[in-house]
Amino acid sequence: MADWIPAKVINNRHWNNDLFSLVLQANIEPFKAGQFTKLGLEIDGKMIQRAYSFVNPPSSDQIEVYATRVADGLLSPRLHALEPGQEVFISARANGYFTLEEVPDAEQLWLLATGTAIGPYLSILRESDAWKRFRKIVLVHAVRYSADLSYQGEINALKEQYPEQLIVQPFVSREPAPPALPGRIPHAIEDGMLERHVGLTLSPEQSQIMLCGNPEMVRETKTVLEQKGFTKNLRRKPGQITMEHYW
Repeated sequence: MADWIPAKVINNRHWNNDLFSLVLQANIEPFKAGQFTKLGLEIDGKMIQRAYSFVNPPSSDQIEVYATRVADGLLSPRLHALEPGQEVFISARANGYFTLEEVPDAEQLWLLATGTAIGPYLSILRESDAWKRFRKIVLVHAVRYSADLSYQGEINALKEQYPEQLIVQPFVSREPAPPALPGRIPHAIEDGMLERHVGLTLSPEQSQIMLCGNPEMVRETKTVLEQKGFTKNLRRKPGQITMEHYW
């Protein structure tokens, strides 16, 4: 059972027709960057809830989640329609192990995401730990259309703050959108296109990789990486691949 408390809507930022970010105020317990919370609304006498990763860093005094409206969904259309001043229920306690403390040290950190799964990476990158531990960080965000590339202002601010460390490479699969790469992440790793474009080499000796998003992308990318000698990262047996399925 989630420990529900009310959260006040501060802002509801609509990126396009379906992608939106809720900024909330609530007295939740401390969390770690990369973790997720749950939002809920009472609908027809039942609490309808879904999990959403934090986009904001733990140091922020406001909560932010990034979501997509599913046309026939029970919850997301109602969250999409929320206005400042209204309330939604939030879990007071965060969950999840998709955090940097679960990732071994390395020269490079590769953050691979599809769609709204870029959210936990933005939380991670707006804390200092990642920049202290990794010499190079590659942020890869794959979407269908260029209009889905949200949070460009925040990403550009990170690039300005860490110009020698951060490399950003978007993918857009359904329309030409240079400098975004076409196609999908697993294929770009398999044929070497991603490495060529970012100018770094993926290797088990110097790379840690976090995968978050579409389960198909996560599964296929894991398979391609395993063919290159990478292994799943486990507490009892550290490897190089740390994963989070986003639904």
